[in-house]
Amino acid sequence: MNEDVYQKLAKFLDSLPNAFPSSESGVELRILKRLFTPEEAGLALHLTLMAEEPRVIARRAKISVEEAALRLAEMEKKGLLYCYHPKNGPPRYMAALYAIGIWEFQVNKLDEDLVQDMEQYWPTFFDPERWGKAPQLRTIPVGESIPTNSGVLPYELAEEIIDSQDQIAVAPCICRTEHGIVGDACDKPVETCLIFGDAAEYYQRNDIGRAIEKHEALAILEVAEETGLVLQADNTQQSSNICCCCGDCCAVLRNIKRHPKPASVVASPFMVVTDSEMCSGCGNCVERCQMEAMSLENGVSVLDEDRCIGCGLCVTTCSTESLLLVRKPVEDLPKVPKTLVDKYIRMGQARGKMKNTDLLSMMVKSKLDRLLAAMD
Repeated sequence: MNEDVYQKLAKFLDSLPNAFPSSESGVELRILKRLFTPEEAGLALHLTLMAEEPRVIARRAKISVEEAALRLAEMEKKGLLYCYHPKNGPPRYMAALYAIGIWEFQVNKLDEDLVQDMEQYWPTFFDPERWGKAPQLRTIPVGESIPTNSGVLPYELAEEIIDSQDQIAVAPCICRTEHGIVGDACDKPVETCLIFGDAAEYYQRNDIGRAIEKHEALAILEVAEETGLVLQADNTQQSSNICCCCGDCCAVLRNIKRHPKPASVVASPFMVVTDSEMCSGCGNCVERCQMEAMSLENGVSVLDEDRCIGCGLCVTTCSTESLLLVRKPVEDLPKVPKTLVDKYIRMGQARGKMKNTDLLSMMVKSKLDRLLAAMD
C-alpha cells in the first residue's frame, strides 16, 4: 500500500508543469520516501495548483478539517507544499512543483543520502531540451554590462526587480549547499538566493531564509558580479526570485552546459560580441564564462555564440572593452510570461501536459469544492 502511494505521488508530480520523470533505477521513489511519510504523500495527492483552505482539501481527502489543518501545517514546515497566509482568514495551501519548489525548500534539511540520490536523479530530471521549450528561469545580465542604449526592460534588470519589492529574503543556495555536504563545493558564496513577496514570507516563516533590506540585496548582486555568478530570475515579468548561480554546482547551469548549444535552451535577451583587434588576450573572459563559450586562439578571445547565454560576466572584467553585450534580434528575443500562471501554462503546454482548458477546469473544480465545503 505504501509503495502504491509513492507511485501515485510520483505520477501526480509528473503531471505538474515541470515534470517528475521516472528513472530506470527508480531513484525518484526513494527520494519521495525520504521526504514524505505515506500519510503526507496521500494528502499531497489532494492538492492542486490553486491555493485552497484546509476545509476544501479536507473534503477532498475525506478527513476532518482539524486533521487536515494540522497535517497541512506540518507539511508546510517540511517544505512539501506551498502555503499563502492571507491577512484575513485561514492559510491556503497548494501543490509545489518538485523543482524549482520542494527540492529548494529542503536546503536546511539535506543529508548526504538525499544529496547522493538527487545527484543520481538530476540527469533524468533535467532534460535541457524540455527546459528550453519553456525555461523556468531566465538569465539576467550583470547591470554594469548592459549598454545604456540597449532599451533594457525593468524585468530584465536585477536592480530594478529588487527596487520594486516590498519584502525580500535571502536563503542559502541549494546547489552549493548540496555540493558542500558531499565535499565537492566550490569557493563561491552560499547565502545568495534572493526571494521576493509572498515567497519571501514563506521562506522566513519556515526558517528557510531571513529577511533583508534592499541595500543588502543590492550588495549580494555586487558580490555575485565580483565572484562570477550568473543571475537567473524566475521567468516571469513579476519575478519571485533571483538565483546567483555557478557553473560548478548549479543543477540548471551544469545540465545546460552539457547541451551542445546552451544559447538555444535559455531565456536571455542578450548576447556578447567581440572585437579581436582590441583584445589583449588576458584570458579573464575565459575564466569568468560559466558556459565555456570563450576561448583564446592566437592570443585573442574567441566567442562560441552557440554557448553564450548573455550573462555579461565577461564584459565587466574586460579591460580593453573588446567585449560588448548586445540585444538579440527581435525575432530571437524570448517571450517572458507575465505571471506565474502564464508560466505554468506555457511549461505545461511545452510538455504536452496542459492546455488552457485544463487550468480552467482546475479553477472551476476548485471553486465548486470550496462551495461544497462551505455547505458541509
